[in-house]
Order: sequence, then C-alpha cells, then structure tokens
Amino acid sequence: MLDPPTVKRVAILGSTGSIGVQALDVVARFPGRFQVVGLAAGWNASRLLEQIRAFRPRFVSVADEAAARALRAEAPAGVEVLSGDAGAVAIASHADVDFVLAAISGGAGLLSTAAAIDAGKPVGLANKESLVLAGEVLTARAAAKSVPILPVDSEHSAIYQSLCGHNRSEVRRLLLTASGGPLRTVPSEELAAVRPERALKHPNWSMGAKITIDSATLMNKGLEVIEARWLFGVPPSRIDIIVHPESIVHSMVEYIDGSMVAQLGISDMRGPISYAMAYPERLPLDLAPLDLTRLGKLTFEKPDPARFPAFTLAYRALELGGTAPAVLSGADEGAVAAFLAGRCRFTDIAELCADALEAHVVEPLRSVEQALAASDWGRAAVERRVARGALP
Repeated sequence: MLDPPTVKRVAILGSTGSIGVQALDVVARFPGRFQVVGLAAGWNASRLLEQIRAFRPRFVSVADEAAARALRAEAPAGVEVLSGDAGAVAIASHADVDFVLAAISGGAGLLSTAAAIDAGKPVGLANKESLVLAGEVLTARAAAKSVPILPVDSEHSAIYQSLCGHNRSEVRRLLLTASGGPLRTVPSEELAAVRPERALKHPNWSMGAKITIDSATLMNKGLEVIEARWLFGVPPSRIDIIVHPESIVHSMVEYIDGSMVAQLGISDMRGPISYAMAYPERLPLDLAPLDLTRLGKLTFEKPDPARFPAFTLAYRALELGGTAPAVLSGADEGAVAAFLAGRCRFTDIAELCADALEAHVVEPLRSVEQALAASDWGRAAVERRVARGALP
C-alpha cells in the first residue's frame, strides 16, 4: 500500500493577484496535499482577509504598516500580520515553509524571491521580473543552494515540461509562443491612437493590466526571452519567438535531430501553477479537456518587429548584459504606467524603453540591490521624459 503524499507547506507571495488567486484555488482542490502557511499581498486587504478566513495561514504580509494595523483589527486570532518588503521576505524564508510561489508583480517581487532562494526553498516563479532584473545573480545562488526554480509562466512551464527526460546538450533552440495580444491585427497606422481600454482586451488570457499591455506590445515576449536565457542556460541566439494566436501550443523545444517537443493545453494558468506546486507529480485537475478536433487548425506567424519593436529590445539588453535588462524592465514599468494613465501613446512605450536602455551606462551585475537600483533608474528615466513632454 502506498504511503499518502506528504502535505506541502506553501507560502504564496502576491496572493490577491491573478496567479495567487488561482494558486489558492489549486490548494482548495487538494486540501490533503497543501497547507497554506503564509500569504503576502499588496493593497487588496479585503481580498486578503477573505483568504485568511478561508485558509488560516500563520503569517500574512501587506504593503505597509498602516494596512497591517487595519488588518490586525479584523484578522482571526493566531494570525501574525507583517508588512512591507520585510514581511514578504520573512514569509518567503520562514523555516516552516516548504515551497514558495513567487507571484508579486514587477520588481517588487525580487527581494522576497531572492530570500526564498537564499533560504533553500524551492520556488515556483511567476514573477518574471526577478530573472529579468537579476537572473545572473539568482540562478547562481540557486545553483549554489541546489534550489529548483520551477517556472509558472505558461511558456516557460511548457519548455520545462518539454525538456524533461531529454539531454539538454541536445537542444538546438527554444521557441516561445506568443498569442500576438489584443492588437495583433490592428493596422500599423492605427496603433498610435490605441486607447488603454482597447489594449487591455486580451483575446485568450485573463491577466493583470501591466502584463496585458506587455502582451499588446510584445514586450512580455522579450522579457520571457531574458527569463528563458537564465532559466535554461540557453544563449539568446537560440531562443526564438513565434506568434500562435490560438494559445494552445504553449511553447516548444527543438532538438539537434530536428525533432520538436511541445506542450499543449487550454488557456488556464492552474495547469502550470499546479505543475510547479506538485512537481515532479501531476495533479488530476478537472479542467475542460483540449479538443483538437473542434479547433480544426493551429496557426503560426513570425512576429513583426516593425509593428511591435518592443520585443527586440530584450535581445539588445542581453547583448549589453549586466544591468541593462534591469533598466529595460524598469523602463517598461514606467512606460506602461504612463500609457495606462493617458500620459503617452501606445507606440511611445517601446520608444521610451529604447531611449532609456541606450542612455544607461551598463555596469556588471553583482547583487540584487544593484539590479533594483538599475530598474529604478530605468523607471525614473522614462518618468522624466514623460513629465517634461519630451516624448520620442
């Protein structure tokens, strides 16, 4: 008779965001497999309070001390409420945590992700900015600690799954698929006039505003190239992007004999989330099955750098190396925020990022703190350009 599986004690960083909510749905489906020890969130205290009541974690963290005081007044007895970066770091590195799902968006998630790795915790990584900002540093630390980084992005999870059981020295290239976003078929001459509400209507995925705009510009694919370079140790010259509007083939690996291994599935993030949380096992999710006969066909296109130049900046940042990827990530955060606030045009996003990247004096990357400072520099450079109206 097989022994019952060990209960995995998890911390979910970014619990009130899209990935965090879906991760907790996976936990609720398998109460005998997972126990929530810690939750870290930003400003959505009402949703966090609901999660506390449902999952009874021992520790939670919110954005600042004022929010923490308000939450302490309502949280059930026995729940310790922390705050700020220090709170998320404490939860990520706590001795009673077996697995950390890192889903705090943007550069804000880097410190807690680094803390989890330094504490020897397996990390399910949904925060791509951690590897974009400091991939060189984090992967070296993870290797030194023998800590697995299990990707949660659907594309990187697909590559991870497609590499399992194969010799990595036999990989010819990685192919990251892209839906093409909500503006894939919009004529070039109309892109400058695109408003945020239009750019936020993704055809396949339900995501946060920032990543949805990144999907519209294809910057998300560029950032995923940087992430893949560090996750899988493959040079950028062997990482390609291919547009696949149906979002069924989540990514592919081509081997030296010409064979391709791909991972297919419906557009539901609970698949890659559960794969990372239960690895090396798979969980029996009752999601809708993939019906290829109903789809009829799968289509693939080359991305158009003339219409969507943002993704090409990631290759440039990797070429420059050091602090350049962190600058690009920060610049993108600033440019997307400006677009969402109506302060710049859609087409200005890539231009602003390109200018910030080229203006930066690149330094060798040595620490997480340096990566965060470079990201802040990129964001500030964009903000200065937008504030004085000196757009490209």
